[in-house]
Amino acid sequence: MNARLNLFGDPTATAAKAARHFGSASKTILQESTLPAATQKLVVLRASQINGCGYATDVWSKNAAHAGETSTRINLVAAWRESTVFTDAERAALELTEQGTRIADAAGGVTDEAWANAAKHYDEDQLSDLVMLIALINATNRMGVIVRQRGGDYQPGQLG
Repeated sequence: MNARLNLFGDPTATAAKAARHFGSASKTILQESTLPAATQKLVVLRASQINGCGYATDVWSKNAAHAGETSTRINLVAAWRESTVFTDAERAALELTEQGTRIADAAGGVTDEAWANAAKHYDEDQLSDLVMLIALINATNRMGVIVRQRGGDYQPGQLG
């Protein structure tokens, strides 16, 4: 399977400009939010797994490892409910991520229970950042899946 196109192939193209805005918005959340960095990485990794985005799954699993996350936790993100290595706050964020990512699969969207659980662990600013991060990674994943951006070759730090 080869990538269908390179969204960044022509840096002056409208799509490349828009994609850079997505990247910039994500970088703002990742660098400036008080949401714990480990939680951020778990969230984007889990959404990427659900969406089947090989490129983003590659990026975020490697970035998490590079940041000191254990291989056990990285490997268990896909089975977080059946594991003991995540905090209650991380579990709440992962549940919100799953429900926010699977909106089309869950007729009611994000449940009040999942929202209330996340609100127990995160303040309003952190919840806002979490919502933005989930939305941005889902949009980014969809771009990667549509153009068949492949995973495997990413090196931590490659994107700046």
